[in-house]
Amino acid sequence: MTSTTAARSPKRRFRFQGRYLLLIPLLLMTIFYLLPLYIMLVTGFKSFAEVSLQTMWNLPGGFSLENYIAAFEKLAPHLKNSLMMVIPAAIISSMVGSVNGFVLARWRFPGSNLVLPLLLFGMFIPYQSILIPLAVFMKNIGLAGSIPGLILVHVIYGIPITTLTFYGYYMTVPKELVEAARIDGAGMFGAYRHIFLPVSAPAFVVVIIWQFTSAWNDFLFAVILTGNENWPVTVALQNMAGSQIIAWNVQMAGSFLAAVPTLLVYIFLGRYFLRGLMAGALKG
Repeated sequence: MTSTTAARSPKRRFRFQGRYLLLIPLLLMTIFYLLPLYIMLVTGFKSFAEVSLQTMWNLPGGFSLENYIAAFEKLAPHLKNSLMMVIPAAIISSMVGSVNGFVLARWRFPGSNLVLPLLLFGMFIPYQSILIPLAVFMKNIGLAGSIPGLILVHVIYGIPITTLTFYGYYMTVPKELVEAARIDGAGMFGAYRHIFLPVSAPAFVVVIIWQFTSAWNDFLFAVILTGNENWPVTVALQNMAGSQIIAWNVQMAGSFLAAVPTLLVYIFLGRYFLRGLMAGALKG
């Protein structure tokens, strides 16, 4: 063994050990963040008599799906309402954000440098500050208490973040492609259709997942702007609790059912979400 190889061996060993040492805090953080999910699951399988603060860490005495069945029966119509709301809201806001991002990234017009900051200002407006005028506006246009009204709100509130995401992504597209499209006779939206839109899949994955999660987890707009029949699952879950006695086992089962769609989205599409974020950061 040469002296160079002998010198490299301790370095490689140190790097190898360092990687495994890095896994320890990651594992601890994973356990910490999964603890609420554990409590939710085991409480959902317990009978009402087993639910208490002293025994919340204990496994259930038996395996029964009664709590989940009872929760699903109460939440099923509202799960449907949530799906009818979040899917159009995510898709429409993503499409609008894509067009906005393209225009602001590739089209210079008077005041274009001010449009993006003003648009992004909407991200910092607290929801609570606009609830009363928003409720009045929805009533005036005939969408108060309806799912389409809630879709409209989430589309509008999602435009700043979707626009920012696509703006950053489209700024990394090489200018040579745009110039080649112009030479071939493509106009502005021709370039968008034939060049920018086909390469936008990573950005669409990011914004659709983001908008789906934000709209699904919304409670404030939902409780103000929808009626009893059109409640999304978050509002229905809140109203499952009794006024005096709360069946925590059924409540926890319902909480898990309400969280399943977003869990599935991140379990199956989480890697594409990360790839989309990295593509926007490193492309070009």
